[in-house]
Formats: sequence, C-alpha cells, structure tokens
Amino acid sequence: MKVTLKHFTPLEVCSMAIRTCWQSFDKSDDGGEKDLALIDRVGNKNKHASTLEHLYYNFYIQGISRACLQELARHRMASFSVKSSRYTLKEIKEEASFLPIDEANLARAEKYLVFTPNERVNIAAVQALENLREILCANIHNDFAKYAMPESYKTELHWSINARSLQNFLELRTARAALWEIQKLAHCIYEALPPTHKYIFEEKITQPYEKNKDGNANPNDC
Repeated sequence: MKVTLKHFTPLEVCSMAIRTCWQSFDKSDDGGEKDLALIDRVGNKNKHASTLEHLYYNFYIQGISRACLQELARHRMASFSVKSSRYTLKEIKEEASFLPIDEANLARAEKYLVFTPNERVNIAAVQALENLREILCANIHNDFAKYAMPESYKTELHWSINARSLQNFLELRTARAALWEIQKLAHCIYEALPPTHKYIFEEKITQPYEKNKDGNANPNDC
C-alpha cells in the first residue's frame, strides 16, 4: 500500500472563509497561530464543521484490494478516479502460470494481490488469480473476465475529499471494528497529510497505529 498526497488547499483559505462570516479580516495574523486556532475553534470545538469543507485533499492511493475499494466507496462525499479493470486486465495475460503455489509463485502473485494474515485465504486467492489468467488467455472479453477477479486483486485510484468528510472517514476507519486493510489505509492517509494540517484531524484517530494480529502495520509500511 502506498499513499501519496498530490495536492491540498492552503489553510489560509479556510481561515479567511471563516473570517468572512464576521468580517474579522483585521484580526488575521496571515496564517499564524491566531488563524490556525480559529480553524480549530470554529470547525472542531464549536462544531461549525461546514467551514472545513473549504479544505480539499487529493491522494494517489496504490496497492489496495478491490475489497478495500468497496469499503472506501461508502464514503460518498469524495471523488474517485479508479484504475479500470475493463482496460488493464491484460497486465496478467502474458504472465506464466501461478501454479504450483510455491514461494516463487506467491512472490509473483503478490504483484497483483493483497495478501491477508491468513495463509489459506491467500492460497485461494492465488488459485482465483490463475483462473482469471486462464480465462484471459482464452480470449474471453474483459467485460466478462472481470467477474472472475478475486476481491484481493490490487487496484489504485486518485481520491479527493474535503476536510470535514476526511474527519468522518478517519474516525470510522481507524476504529478497531473496521476492516483491517482500511484501518491501515486510514492511518496511511493521515500520515500523508501535511504536518501543519494534522492538528485538525488528530482527535479523530480512534486507536493508535501499530502492528497487530489483524494485519495492521506501522506508518513506515505506507
């Protein structure tokens, strides 16, 4: 999994939007501590979270599974541009067989699959990947072949979201009840934020980011 922040709105856009409501521009310190505190006080403490919608972030997310993408798509106040399975499945058509399932073929399969902490699930995913490869080699159209793709098949996307919606995403998806993979994604997204913006989101992080038996990893794995 890799998360890259491609673009973000400067904080002064948000602080100036807030000051528009009270015409308090003369109290601005040009993006200094007063303006930063204003964003936190109005947007977070006073619950006028609509003001945070002026802040937008665009991320390039690579190496998540289609299962994780489905979870991500539930956050509807965001924009998605996703790698097309209709046009990119040819990437495995020229591959040699992924069978037998041994160390070398598992390593090759990991280019296309997100492996879980469960070995039996991973083996089943590699078998499904081989089935998909054989279907493609039989020149079955991608529109039909894509229905045989395993949920663990890797994808990538550009994802744009405003700060208010991102707060909601981080609060829900860093919780222990969330899918293990999207927990990792949520923490990777938080780590990718500009350091000067993190104070807006830090209270929304539900649990610490550490490796555990469910498959979470530390920020260095993002």
